[in-house]
Amino acid sequence: MPDTALILFAHGARDPEWARPMQRVCTLLRQQAPGLRVELAFLEFMPPNLRDCAERLVADGVARVLVVPMFIARGGHLKRDVPLLLAELRRQHPGTTFELADAVGEAETVARAMASHALSLLDA
Repeated sequence: MPDTALILFAHGARDPEWARPMQRVCTLLRQQAPGLRVELAFLEFMPPNLRDCAERLVADGVARVLVVPMFIARGGHLKRDVPLLLAELRRQHPGTTFELADAVGEAETVARAMASHALSLLDA
């Protein structure tokens, strides 16, 4: 079992179609890094939630879990709710490291990709 796992963490929605872009990213990551454990979890409306996903990883012996928020920006959920969830997981599983990355939309590479995409629409 790999030492580190990624959890792509998205908000969730009642419409299952909403999750397709996140599922696509998860699939791409698994293809690009076949030895890396990559999971997808949701804050609400869709399973699995972050706690259930993290618990499975811990049960499988993963030592480090990096939670990657699939959010455009760091709002209330990432400022308040998710740190509380991670603090609880850290208390329950002191042998596992839980880390929270910045929201993907705040990464320079993602901002540049979104800008490039918007400009490409002008040529369509």
